[in-house]
Amino acid sequence: MRRYGQVIKVKEEFLETYKALHAQPWPEINAKIKECNISNYSIYYRDGYLFSYYEYTGNDYEADMKKMADDPKTQEWWGLCDPCQEPVESAAEGEWWAEMNEVYHLD
Repeated sequence: MRRYGQVIKVKEEFLETYKALHAQPWPEINAKIKECNISNYSIYYRDGYLFSYYEYTGNDYEADMKKMADDPKTQEWWGLCDPCQEPVESAAEGEWWAEMNEVYHLD
C-alpha cells in the first residue's frame, strides 16, 4: 500500500459548487475509484486549497490511473469538477493535482 497526498487550488466562486458535487458523488465515480485500487480517500479544504489523501493498494498505479481517466463517466464528472479548480503555482507542467511529499506518518 502506498499513501498519496495531493493539493490543488479551488476557485472561490466555485467552492460551494465543488462541495455540493462531493456531498453527493455519483455512485459510478465511487465505484471506479475503488475499482482502481484507491481506498481511504478524503478531500479537505482550507484557505482556497483542496488537499486529498488516499491509499493505493494495487500494483500498477499508472495503469489504474489510465483506466480511471479513460472511463466516460469519470470524464463527465471531471468535466464538472475541473472548472472549479486550478493547479498550484509549483505544479509540474501538465500536473493538475500536485503530488505532495510525505514527511511524517504514524501507524
